[in-house]
Amino acid sequence: MSPTTKPFTDRTEAGRALAVRLAGHADPDLVVLGLPRGGVVVAAEVARVLRGALDVVVVRKVGVPWQPELAMGAIAAVDQDVETVREEWVLGHVQVDEDAFDRAREREIAELRRRETAYRQGRPATPLTGRPVVVVDDGLATGSTMRAAVAAVRRQGPGRLAVAVPVASPRACDRLAAEVDDVVCLWAPDSFSAVGQGYEDFRATTDDEVREALARSAAG
Repeated sequence: MSPTTKPFTDRTEAGRALAVRLAGHADPDLVVLGLPRGGVVVAAEVARVLRGALDVVVVRKVGVPWQPELAMGAIAAVDQDVETVREEWVLGHVQVDEDAFDRAREREIAELRRRETAYRQGRPATPLTGRPVVVVDDGLATGSTMRAAVAAVRRQGPGRLAVAVPVASPRACDRLAAEVDDVVCLWAPDSFSAVGQGYEDFRATTDDEVREALARSAAG
């Protein structure tokens, strides 16, 4: 496949392709967790094909105060637990002090909880203890938010934990390999520059689409 080829039409098609590769993970107790927003659309297809339970693991980037798009860390929540991953190389480069990091983290925790409530709409978090879990996103660039999600899920004591994405940087996949039982990256080109390069249609996913996907799965 050439570097200019986009292997996936959209997130739904990517989810179906991911489900094929994840066939060996099918299990009556399987839980598929999607990272909002786009990861939930991909995860919904994986859960549908593999007949797993679908839920969300809410993550937030912790951006540098004067450059919010640059992640100095990430947070994730599963039930009441919040996990934090720090990007030490960014913190060292931009020289953010601990107080500034903590203030930014607290702001993101508040937004994380707001979104978690909005997405679940009163439904409790799916129990993960002892169950096989696959954490899905629509792609990985640095992998910071996925690493935070993995840390939060690990706290719940899953029986087996895998990460699955349609598109990723090779470096992000390599970093995660030591933290989970299995990593599935369908397309990790050496020429990786952004997740969107793997999709023909990479329009932004809305909160309503996330809510609808979760509600459909809950309704069976």
